[in-house]
Amino acid sequence: METVEMNSLSLKRPHSEDDVANADEIKRQKTSEKSKTGNDSGQSIETVTEQPDKSLLEDTKNELIPHGESEEQEDEELEDSDEDGDPESFADMMKHGLTESDVGITKFVSSHKGFSGILKERYSDFVVHEIGKDGRVSHLDDFSVPVDDEDPSEETFTVLSDEDKQRLEELQLLKNKETSVAIEVIEDTKEKRTVIHQAVKSLFPGLETKTEDRDGKKYIIAYHAAGKKALANPRKHSWPKSRGSYCHFVLYKENKDTMDAINVLSKFLRVKPNIFSYMGTKDKRAITVQEIAVLRITAQRLAHLNKCLMNFKLGNFSYKNHPLKLGELQGNHFTVVLRNITGTDDQIEQAMHSLREIGFINYYGMQRFGTTAVPTYQIGRAILQNNWNEVMDLILKPRPGAEKGYLVKCREEWAKTKDPAAALKKLPVKRCVEGQLLRGLLKYGMKNIISAFGIIPRNNRLMYIHSYQSYVWNNMVSKRIEEYGLRAVPGDLTLKGATAVHIEEGDVDNYTIHDVVMPLPGFDVIYPKHKIGEAYKEMLVADNLDINNMRHKIRDYSLSGAYRKIIIRPQNVNCFFFFFFFSSLCVSSLCFMIDGKFRALKMEFSLPPSTYATMAIREVLKMDTSIKNQTQLNTTWLR
Repeated sequence: METVEMNSLSLKRPHSEDDVANADEIKRQKTSEKSKTGNDSGQSIETVTEQPDKSLLEDTKNELIPHGESEEQEDEELEDSDEDGDPESFADMMKHGLTESDVGITKFVSSHKGFSGILKERYSDFVVHEIGKDGRVSHLDDFSVPVDDEDPSEETFTVLSDEDKQRLEELQLLKNKETSVAIEVIEDTKEKRTVIHQAVKSLFPGLETKTEDRDGKKYIIAYHAAGKKALANPRKHSWPKSRGSYCHFVLYKENKDTMDAINVLSKFLRVKPNIFSYMGTKDKRAITVQEIAVLRITAQRLAHLNKCLMNFKLGNFSYKNHPLKLGELQGNHFTVVLRNITGTDDQIEQAMHSLREIGFINYYGMQRFGTTAVPTYQIGRAILQNNWNEVMDLILKPRPGAEKGYLVKCREEWAKTKDPAAALKKLPVKRCVEGQLLRGLLKYGMKNIISAFGIIPRNNRLMYIHSYQSYVWNNMVSKRIEEYGLRAVPGDLTLKGATAVHIEEGDVDNYTIHDVVMPLPGFDVIYPKHKIGEAYKEMLVADNLDINNMRHKIRDYSLSGAYRKIIIRPQNVNCFFFFFFFSSLCVSSLCFMIDGKFRALKMEFSLPPSTYATMAIREVLKMDTSIKNQTQLNTTWLR
């Protein structure tokens, strides 16, 4: 294990020659020394440090942006303008949050003595690189655009004025009653008219153009060719047949989840988000690098986004004939910094050795269960119980803890009046789950909650019942580890191909704990043949559910179940220490003078899909990784 001393924590950021000043950078505390390092493409990477940010608060936002719906500008402004409290008041609010034991996370597999450390004190302390199905780790190291004679000229992106672009966007998105937009050709030449035609068609998919003479002047007339459908289906006839229909690229993003990022990209490109595809969603509170594919958008247009987007970079462009599919990835490679660690060298060495050799319990992490006082699994349980009044109440009722001010007012209005229209008026951000449910209640009435709930995007609705499955699985795995320890026993389950089979007494020596799987409850799984099988039934009976009847009268909410390994052994595990200093450390409006140095641990490891890195880190630290606990640590070590 290597020890390195540093003057400050540095953060690698890729940039191209076209980069412009980033407003976020101004807010960050720059390091006393800026170092320059090279990346694979030979471009320089500037290293800077941001101030300890307050975006733990952002993790508590109860907003779910549906894939396929663009963000509204007023929503963004409202979110950006919200006041976040100081860390102590936030820690006080998070007393109402979940802890690991609340969701069944109680056991460890290693024998070393635990130690404390701060996880995700900054989003830049958590870096994720996607591993594709071919085993290649995604890196953003090439900003060049594939040469294509059929790409529009650079003039295409500058020939339209800002006013023209605004009018065309409103026409494209059907935001006004205009049926066409006329653009005067100031310097009338055939070449100039051709460039304007190309600019409108390439920058505003769904619009057609024609040339008209009006009062002796030439105008390019833009109009809708196919109504609303054109926006979802990019122009087929304008795409060269020799070029792959999908532009694949690597997306580098900071402090945004994948669906948020795609909503932003689609807004700037003026297309629907559903033309994007990806292999997996990545954390919000992190720096992540992953592959994205988009239908019939040129690399040239995508590359221009690097000039105007903050906390995003796009590169490594290529054209292919296929989109990306969820789950096609091999996994993710993580680089994690744990700050202010207290363990000795021996403790940390033992912890890392155990992580390499044994692994960690494959619990569903805290992200799965939400961050507010009403866990998502409780809503999922009510859905499975067919208790729709309870579903409505859990989503809309007032709750203690950290929430946006407008959500608090909305909940108070709902509790007072039970009037969807009145509550909705208190909610300027309509795309959150609460707003979607209230709109549904307004449309279908209070006696048709099922239809009202159906307005929420399907993926978000299913999140609730999957959260309940995860809650059951975590609790059952803890019972399994407590009852039988870290060995395979008769009655356990293992996979032969995709089929689960029971381990028999005579074969038990042929298996280890790493072969054992356990089911998520559903109608198409089998259960262990020992005490844990009965424990599943008992837990569901206590929740008024029948383990032998997991089909719901609404097909979407029928659970087929699945199998999940109980122990995961990370690959490519590495770590080293370093020390960091702050002459002053500012959180909110408070600054603290700190003497001496703080010790940090940098860890690297690779995990398969649907595995939580926070649970690997939990095994190393042997401490609660919940926001509630981490927030208390953050505020304690700054006192």
